[in-house]
Amino acid sequence: MSNNIDAPAPAVEQAIDPRLLVREQGFSGYINEFKRKIRGGELGSLPVIIGLIVIWAAFAASNGNFLSASNFEYIAYYMVGIGTLSIGLVFVLLLGEIDLSVGSVSGLSAAIFAVLSVTHGVNLWLATIAALATGAVIGAIHGFVFAKIGVPAFVVTLAGFLGWNGLMLWLLGDTGTINLPDTGLIHLFGGNSFFLNGDIAGAYILAGVGVAALLFSSLGEQGRRRSAKVPFRPTSEIVLRTVVLAIAAFGSAYVLNLHKGVPNNLVFFLAALIICDFVLRRTSYGRKIFAVGGNIEASRRAGINVAAIRISVYAISGFFAALGGLVISATISSANQGGSDPNNLMMAIAAAVIGGTSLFGGRGKVWSALLGMLVIESINAGLFMLGEAQSVQYMITGGVLLAAVVVDSLSRRTQKSSGRA
Repeated sequence: MSNNIDAPAPAVEQAIDPRLLVREQGFSGYINEFKRKIRGGELGSLPVIIGLIVIWAAFAASNGNFLSASNFEYIAYYMVGIGTLSIGLVFVLLLGEIDLSVGSVSGLSAAIFAVLSVTHGVNLWLATIAALATGAVIGAIHGFVFAKIGVPAFVVTLAGFLGWNGLMLWLLGDTGTINLPDTGLIHLFGGNSFFLNGDIAGAYILAGVGVAALLFSSLGEQGRRRSAKVPFRPTSEIVLRTVVLAIAAFGSAYVLNLHKGVPNNLVFFLAALIICDFVLRRTSYGRKIFAVGGNIEASRRAGINVAAIRISVYAISGFFAALGGLVISATISSANQGGSDPNNLMMAIAAAVIGGTSLFGGRGKVWSALLGMLVIESINAGLFMLGEAQSVQYMITGGVLLAAVVVDSLSRRTQKSSGRA
C-alpha cells in the first residue's frame, strides 16, 4: 500500500474579486460591471441623469426657447445659491442625519456681512470672513449638542432654524433689508463672463484648464497604480474620459458664451464641488464620514472618533450655508428677510436627495448638489416659460423628490437581497 503522507497538498486557488479584472477585460469588462451594478441596485447617478434628459426633452417640446442659451444661463446662474447650501447638506446626509438650520444660518450670515460692511464700514473681506466663520461656528455648536450631549439632530437644528432666524430679523432692523453695493465680493459673485473682463476666451480657458487637470491627474494616478502593481485605468479609458469631459466643458462654454458668458458664481460652485469631492473620495477623513454613515458601532470599534466627525460635518454644513447666503445676497444685491426663506432649506435638501445622496446615510456624492439643482431649476425655468403658477412647481418638485426617495429605497432593498448592502 502506498503512503501518501508526504504527498503535496493540492494548490488552493485564491479567489479574485471580479471587479479587479474589469480594466483588464477592456470595454467589455466595463459593460459587464455596469450590468452587475444594475442587478445589485447600485444605480448611482443614472436615474437623475435620465430624469434630467426627460425633463429637458419635455420642456423643449412644449417651448422651443427652453434649450436657448439665455435659459441655460438663467439656470446656471440661479441654481448656485441654494446649490451651495446643498453641498453642506450632502455631508450631513452621508451621516444619515439632517440639518434644518441651513436656511436660517444662510440668512443670518448674509445679514452679518451686510451689517458689518454697509452699516459699520468694515472691510469687505473681513466682513466675509466673519460671516463664513459665523456659519462654521454655528454648525459646530449644533454638532456638539448633537454628538456630545445627545440631543437628536432634528431637534437641535430645528431650534437653530427658529433661533438664528430671529437673530437675523433683529440684525436687519425694522426695514428688514440692507442693500449691498455692487463692489468686491458682491460684484464677483453676481457677475458673468468669468475672466478676461467679459472676453469669451475666459470660458474656453476655464474649460481647457478643467480638461487638462483631469488628463494629468488620471495619468498620474495610472503611473502610481502601475508602479504599485495594482489594477489601473488603461490609457484608452483615460482618453475616452478626457474626450467626454472636453465635449461637455467646451460645449457648455460655447452655449453660455452665446448669451453672457460663464457666471462667476458657477465657477466658484464647481471649484467647491471639486474640492469637496476630493476630500470625500481621496482622504481618510472622507472615508471616515462614509464609515460613520454606514455603521456607527463598527466605526467606533475601528477607532474612529464619531463625535469629532459629527461636529466637523455640521461645521462644514454651517460654512456652506453661510457661503450660500452670500451668493444668494449677491444675486439679489441685498440682505433681506427672504435670505432665510424655508423654501431655500427644502430645495437644498431636495437637491441633495434628487441628485442621488441617500437619506439613510453612507452613500452619495457632492455632485448630487449639482445634478439635483439642475433638475429643480430646469423645472422652475420650464414651468415659468409655460406660464404655470408656483404652486405647480412645488407639486412637481415634490413628486420628483418622492420618486428619488422611492428609487433610493428600492435600490437599498435590492442591494440587501444581493448581499451588497
